[in-house]
Amino acid sequence: MSESTDPALAEGRTGPPGPAEEIAAGYAFTGPALDLGALLWDDDCLPDRQIRIPLAMLGRHGLVAGATGTGKTKTLQLITEQLSAGGVPVFLADVKGDLSGISAPGTAGDRIDERARDVAQSWEPTGYPCAFYSLGGIGPGIPLRSTVTSFGPVLMSKVLELNQTQEQSLGLIFHYADTKGLELIDLKDLRAVVAFLVSDQGKPELKGIGGLSTVTAGVILRALTAFEQQGASEFFGEPEFDTGEFLRTAADGRGLVSVLELPAVQDKPQLFSTFLMWLLADLYNDLPEVGDLEKPGLVFFFDEAHLLFNGASKAFLASITQTVRLIRSKGVGIFFVTQTPKDVPSDVLAQLGNRVQHALRAFTPDDAKALKATVKTFPHSAYDLEELLTRLGTGEAVITVLSERGAPTPVAATRLRAPQSLMGPVAAADLEQAVKSSPLWSRYAEPVDRESAYEKISAEQAAAEARAEAAAAAAEAEKEAKAARKEAARGARSAPEPDPSLVEQVVGSGLFRSLARSVGTQLGREISRSIFGTARRRR
Repeated sequence: MSESTDPALAEGRTGPPGPAEEIAAGYAFTGPALDLGALLWDDDCLPDRQIRIPLAMLGRHGLVAGATGTGKTKTLQLITEQLSAGGVPVFLADVKGDLSGISAPGTAGDRIDERARDVAQSWEPTGYPCAFYSLGGIGPGIPLRSTVTSFGPVLMSKVLELNQTQEQSLGLIFHYADTKGLELIDLKDLRAVVAFLVSDQGKPELKGIGGLSTVTAGVILRALTAFEQQGASEFFGEPEFDTGEFLRTAADGRGLVSVLELPAVQDKPQLFSTFLMWLLADLYNDLPEVGDLEKPGLVFFFDEAHLLFNGASKAFLASITQTVRLIRSKGVGIFFVTQTPKDVPSDVLAQLGNRVQHALRAFTPDDAKALKATVKTFPHSAYDLEELLTRLGTGEAVITVLSERGAPTPVAATRLRAPQSLMGPVAAADLEQAVKSSPLWSRYAEPVDRESAYEKISAEQAAAEARAEAAAAAAEAEKEAKAARKEAARGARSAPEPDPSLVEQVVGSGLFRSLARSVGTQLGREISRSIFGTARRRR
């Protein structure tokens, strides 16, 4: 990074400037600027005509594009090094696993020496302060986790590949959980709420605000299952990462480079691209409004950016566009790194004032169409861009940036400088040592599973089942008691008369009744006395 004036004036040139001088004059900034490389004109590299970008304009967003193998990663590394040296923190998404070398000094060689001479670079091997992260602890790095609530329904719908109707239903589910105090910490919490809302107990809960169909709930639950099978359950939980950690500087004042190691999940592009979008959205929500700064508070490089937009819903695209448009006022600059500008929606592309376009290939009709579309996105140029973009070499690019006044600079073909850090990954042991020695490791390494929606719903359902079982048991007991009383009453009505005693049998007999009629007579009295054992009175 340097400060300079117009190189043509510095050398005392006279006469009308040619195209090369006019282009170089557009990059003669007075304030701090990053050195990108030397101007290319008529197949010549002009080391005295430096192409630069004002440090303050790194907060205005940008695009690094180009075909595979044209040098996009090295450009990203070159810009990152100078931002760090200028005290600006940087966030890098390392999809291919080759950016950890920023932490180590580069290795000198013939190619480096040749490039340095071509572009008038004073090259010195230098490593930069780095912190390494991973998504949920998959792969090396301090685990980055988000709660499901923080992630939100729009981003969750993106990774679950839900349609608009299903996305709206998911929003309803999040709303219900918020209003009922059901914390959605991890995926099992979300699964529990969805399952509850289509159960007999939970169906009435959403009846007044639209309800949740069983079919839609089934789609969401199946999508969650597939998502979990990709290892996503590792990314959601606590402790939730504080994205403010990305804004730190090292003890020597250089900006800390936060490298998110993604090789372990590079086969899940939709997941990591959406997770990166969460990081931006979280930063936007937490950071204060600061307006234009002399240097940005953070520059965020979004590698493989086309993966973010593939199959995105209107709501998701609107969220990205709004975040990109507004986060500049929070002091955060965003650079999208992808293959062609057409990978980025026009509403987002319109916000990207800084452009580094590496070579494009035109081997197929689709390639030729993409090439023409790319040329149209540049300001008027002294170059034949359609021809130039197909013959740029590795480490060369067409550049236009925002000047200190915020106006686009002239389009400049540029041979880029060489990064001073290691152009490749560091050894695995060194990376692990850097991760474990970070003060953040003890804070975020171990997951925490506290009481949340899953536990609360499980406890309520268990209590409801216990109450139902108790009520059923009481009802059964009452039924049995009622049956017993009824049986007792029926038995009382049908019981047989008890057997009569001997006296009763005698009294009730016909003989007794005949004798009784004769009791008044002497003979009857005699007979009665003889039967009942009474003594005969003497006369």
